[in-house]
Amino acid sequence: MTLKQKTSSALSATKKLTLDSVLTLRDIKKNYKEFELGSIDLTLPKGYITGIIGPNGAGKSTTIKIIMNMVKADSGDVSVFGLDYKKSEKDIKNRIGYVGEEQYFYSDKTVAWTGKFVSQYYTDWNENYFKKLLSDFNLSPTKKTKELSKGMKVKLSLALALAHNPELIILDEPTAGLDPVVRRELLDLLIDIVKIEKKSVIISSHITDDIARIADFVAFMIDGKIRIFRDKDELLSSWKKIHFKENAIGVDVKSELFNLSESAFASTGITRDFSLIENKIGKGLANGDIKIENVDLDDILISFVRDE
Repeated sequence: MTLKQKTSSALSATKKLTLDSVLTLRDIKKNYKEFELGSIDLTLPKGYITGIIGPNGAGKSTTIKIIMNMVKADSGDVSVFGLDYKKSEKDIKNRIGYVGEEQYFYSDKTVAWTGKFVSQYYTDWNENYFKKLLSDFNLSPTKKTKELSKGMKVKLSLALALAHNPELIILDEPTAGLDPVVRRELLDLLIDIVKIEKKSVIISSHITDDIARIADFVAFMIDGKIRIFRDKDELLSSWKKIHFKENAIGVDVKSELFNLSESAFASTGITRDFSLIENKIGKGLANGDIKIENVDLDDILISFVRDE
C-alpha cells in the first residue's frame, strides 16, 4: 500500500466515525508565488480537540485563515456548523472564538476598555464571564495592553475569544514563544473547556508536545498537504519503532519500514502499521533479536518530512 493510499484510508476511516462534524474542508487550494496549499479534504469532529501539526511554513496558518475566511481559497468549499461563509459569515463568526499567533491591541488602552471594544461585535457577549476570566488569568482590568507580557497578551486574547461563549475555538500557534509554565496553564484550560463545556477546539502548532498533551485527533501537514488525519491514540498505537539485529527480519518486512538506519550490528526503522508485520517478527521478538519501542508525534512528523 502506498503512502497516498494509506493516507486516504486513514481519512476515510476517521470520517466514518465523525458523523457529527463541526468543520468540513472540500478540495481547498491556495497558490502563492512560492507556496501551494492543497488540495485539502478534512472533516473535523464536534466536541473534540483537533491538533494540526507541521513544521514552520507547512501551511497551517494559511489553512486556519481560510477556515476563518481571512484568506480566500482559490478553489474548494468551507463549511462551518454546516453553514457557508457566502450566506452566513456573521452567524459563523459569532460562534467562533479565534486566537492568532500574534496579538494586536490598542497599546494605550486598558484591558477593560479592550473588552468593551470587542464586546460590541458579538451578540452573546458575557461581561461577567469576561471579568471572571480576567480574574482567573490574573489580568488587571486597569492595566494597559502595552504593559502586558507575551503570555499575558495570549491570555487576554483567549479571554476575549471565550467571553462570547463560542462553540468552536480556533487557535493558531497560541503557545509559540511562551515559557513552559504559561504554556501548560493554557493547555490545561483548553482541556477543561472541552471537558466541561463540550466545545470544539482546533489548535495548530509546530510544538508536538503541546498537541500530544491535549489533542484527541491529529492532522499532519507537510508542504501544504494533509498527510494523515487520525485519532491520536490509534495513531500512536499503530506506529512503532523497531530495533533489530542483522538478518533478524526478512526483506519483505524491511521494505515496510521508514526512516531505516542500518549498521553492521543493529538497525532501526519505523512501521506505520505494526499489525501488518507483528506476526512476521514473532521469533525475533522471542529471542531478543528484535525490540519494539513506542514513537511520539515528533517521530511521526520527522518521518513524513524525511519522506518528502
